[in-house]
Amino acid sequence: MRTASPTVTHTSAGGRSGPAAIAPETVTAPRKTLRLGAKGKAVQWLQRRLAQLGYRPGKADGRYGGATLAAVWAFQKVNGIRPTSTVARRTWDALETPRSPQVLVRNGRPTRAEVNLTKQIMVLYVDGEVKLITHVSSGSGVPYCETAAWQGKQQRFCGSATTPTGDFKTTWRARGWHRSYLGQLYNPIFFNGGIAFHGALSVPLYPASHGCVRMPMNVAEVLPGMLGKGVPVHVRGRFKRL
Repeated sequence: MRTASPTVTHTSAGGRSGPAAIAPETVTAPRKTLRLGAKGKAVQWLQRRLAQLGYRPGKADGRYGGATLAAVWAFQKVNGIRPTSTVARRTWDALETPRSPQVLVRNGRPTRAEVNLTKQIMVLYVDGEVKLITHVSSGSGVPYCETAAWQGKQQRFCGSATTPTGDFKTTWRARGWHRSYLGQLYNPIFFNGGIAFHGALSVPLYPASHGCVRMPMNVAEVLPGMLGKGVPVHVRGRFKRL
């Protein structure tokens, strides 16, 4: 059985054909309103289009689940749409003519990661090209004091739960679940002391971490193969709560 794919046609200046006359692609979206839990060819089209643009919606299986939702949120935020689980006219319009993510560091290295705290997204550039765009949840900014078992005894830890802005580099990493004194981190890649990119089971639409940059589990699964050691990480912006 054939599956749905983004419909792309090429138009040429003056209606002429041939390689020299090819203009930007025209993409036609299915335009069916989708909500979380939806299934079918329109969902599969959405997943394939998001993957084509550098987002990570999970498998193109035609099921609108959590991984696809996080990719939809990231796409909506990049395109100036208030993030929602519903894919309707504004999101379909943007999928046909998408924006590129805002570049935070104009003279940055060709391979780098940029964290936009204002939009709560991370963009990975490899050799000057966008390779991954993901929804994230950074430090909540709320001071905390928590008691946890650490190094064989109960200890109390306090902090400000912030993700500092600045310019850093990736350092060490761990595979699978890594236990820290403030919780479990999946495939963490550290870039500023104890602050890391890592997968989490909860990545809400607002900053909620102790300071790390949480990301969807399916993104954390592939990121270690894309983001090496010593790669610049630039953190900019500030989240404004409504």
